[in-house]
Amino acid sequence: MSNKQVRPVESERTALKARDVSFSWQGTPLHWVPGDPVATHTMNVLHLLLPAGERWFVHVYKQVLPLIKDDRLREDVIGFIGQEAIHSRAHDEVLPHLKELGLDPAPYTAQVDWLFEKLLGDRTLPPGRARRWWLLERVALIAAIEHYTAFLGDWILNAGELDRRGADPTMLDLMRWHGAEEVEHRSVAFDLFMHVDGSYRRRVRTWATAFSALVFLWQRGARFFLANDPLLTEGKASLRDFHLCGRRGTLPTAEDMLRSIPRYLSRAYHPSQEGSTEQAAAYLATSPAAVAADERGVS
Repeated sequence: MSNKQVRPVESERTALKARDVSFSWQGTPLHWVPGDPVATHTMNVLHLLLPAGERWFVHVYKQVLPLIKDDRLREDVIGFIGQEAIHSRAHDEVLPHLKELGLDPAPYTAQVDWLFEKLLGDRTLPPGRARRWWLLERVALIAAIEHYTAFLGDWILNAGELDRRGADPTMLDLMRWHGAEEVEHRSVAFDLFMHVDGSYRRRVRTWATAFSALVFLWQRGARFFLANDPLLTEGKASLRDFHLCGRRGTLPTAEDMLRSIPRYLSRAYHPSQEGSTEQAAAYLATSPAAVAADERGVS
């Protein structure tokens, strides 16, 4: 299929930089959204998926760098790699704190590591078409996943109900710093896919794989956390519980998630049409962790 590039919204592009943030988890409670363990643990799934997932992003993109013929796109991809590496580390550093609070994530993270390192990792393939096919397939998967990380980033930046309910400010800053950077670099993965391949058939196929895997892993991770939460006597959640969190504004709604599908599958889609770089930059200018990182960088 044609790899004709949809025109991006140029004003939404920004130079990407990795902000070397750090967080202190001392004092962050297990249920960091007060009285809402379902919302807490649904968002906590990010700490399970992202350390291995974003290391995988970085590994794949380092392999694809030699295929990039556009200097500006190469600059964007290098900036993306820097941001994703720090995202991986920041979420990984939450896991020891959860273990200290009595919730050991190791059984689940071991399965996630296997998924990204073995199932989606490098394969012993002969040079040429087969090896290139597997690389392009993973580039397309990342583009599909990034559609949803940008969706979640835009949501968390606008989730005022979390503030009203007294969500832990440190965890909220982690989520919003990460979300703002996802909005900042939301076009990079799609632009890279279109540059090296752009097959609409591959876009649809890998979207179906990515969406199905994310739904499965997310609900499974949330149920893992709830079942092993030492503060809950009956750690279960139904679809209705997730739906109610969406209605309350402490999670994205299923309806909004579903409405995002045809947008990604539209031939006229470009990620710059969604979210706001201006809003992301405004948050990053006030984020305690991002401001501290900037101050360390100039001191």
